[in-house]
Amino acid sequence: MQDKSGTLLITGGAGYIGSHTVKFLLARHEKIVVLDNLVYGHREALPMDRLTFVVGDMSDAALVEKLFAEHQPEAVLHFAAYAYVGESVEQPLKYYRNNVAAPMTVVEAMQRHGTKKFIFSSTCATYGNPQRIPMDETHPQEPVNPYGASKLMLERILKDCEGAWGLKCVFLRYFNASGCDDAGEIGEDHNPESHLIPRILMAATGEIESITVFGTDYPTPDGTCIRDYIHVNDLAKAHAQALDYLRNGGNTIAVNLGTGRGFSVKEIIDVAQQVTGQTIPVSYGPRRPGDPPELICNPAKAKAVLGWEAEHKDPRQHIESAWKWITGPRQGRYAE
Repeated sequence: MQDKSGTLLITGGAGYIGSHTVKFLLARHEKIVVLDNLVYGHREALPMDRLTFVVGDMSDAALVEKLFAEHQPEAVLHFAAYAYVGESVEQPLKYYRNNVAAPMTVVEAMQRHGTKKFIFSSTCATYGNPQRIPMDETHPQEPVNPYGASKLMLERILKDCEGAWGLKCVFLRYFNASGCDDAGEIGEDHNPESHLIPRILMAATGEIESITVFGTDYPTPDGTCIRDYIHVNDLAKAHAQALDYLRNGGNTIAVNLGTGRGFSVKEIIDVAQQVTGQTIPVSYGPRRPGDPPELICNPAKAKAVLGWEAEHKDPRQHIESAWKWITGPRQGRYAE
């Protein structure tokens, strides 16, 4: 088998977390091929003159084979997944097809071409409802929706491939991804947008009427849900350090990515009001089914194994970067 080229194949690289990771890796002078079907990604989020961009779906076996034959990638970084929890409950087959079946086409090509490094954008949703806080990697994996189940299924498939033909993987289980590029060049632009921080800021600009707080009677200090918010630039850095880990001969591991600190919905709204100088219009609704009161990461393993630690631990940093984006480039760049 010929030596790998050092090229990185990044599936879903035009999406929110993928594009931030591409920017981080390009700053390290990595050679990158992005495969994205642009269902949710934005070609404007990528510097086309600095990488190879292919519009297509990872389930297209002929296209994937062509990419592997031409570029001989050293590693795959996999971001291309559907990630709306509610939609996954309503349309489970859509999620199992895209999040489980489709990436197997890429993994089969990896086996044929001897590519044995895989970095997987996984999720804390594989754990399901928390049995203890903070949550570490030994927490039982009992997902409560098809989105989390689909991510767990792919983890298990990839783990089986390690024993069968030597595939080495890092499963990065994110907590609540948030924030935008600190320089304000790229950012978060989902359609529809479901994440708390951008919706709060959309309420501040008048793009939506108000932000709805789902549940005020949780067993938390202020009655609203508490979450661990991890900045997208810290996630990008984690992918680079996971790549370094595999390049240094690391075996398959799973690591949680979070700050180890939790903030309530009301606390995030309060910080957003300070950052924007706006009074955020808020409405209140009942609890959403399946929302646990608290989700907080234990990130100790990521630090011990990857040498990674979140740099953006203050939610103000997340909100300031998102506000810079939502009031700047997003206005006319790749807003829908």
